[in-house]
Amino acid sequence: MAKLLIVEDDESVRNFTARALSAAGHTVETAGDGLEGLEKINATAGNYDLVLSDIRMPAMDGIEMARAVADAFPGLRLLLMTGYADQRERAVELEGTVSGVVNKPFTLSELRQRVGEALAA
Repeated sequence: MAKLLIVEDDESVRNFTARALSAAGHTVETAGDGLEGLEKINATAGNYDLVLSDIRMPAMDGIEMARAVADAFPGLRLLLMTGYADQRERAVELEGTVSGVVNKPFTLSELRQRVGEALAA
């Protein structure tokens, strides 16, 4: 299966997402915000199959992180998550860089489906 990084500031969402994707057979690492996520991505030289990141976070949001990742590791797949309509609109500017936006709240099956689609792209 795939090696994933989940970047999410809400601990309950981060843990739920990590457990769900681990149960699906993926190797999962987590980060609590975009800055920590970017540090992990840089430390592994972008060695993830997919980064699943919230958009709205402290320190560095998912949009800023996605831009930095796209510059440093253009082949790294990114999938964003948000529960805010205005944040989904911000993600439009990253079209071609990210594999889409998962709307929160999401179900386990929706999450697995969207991750599968992003990995297959």
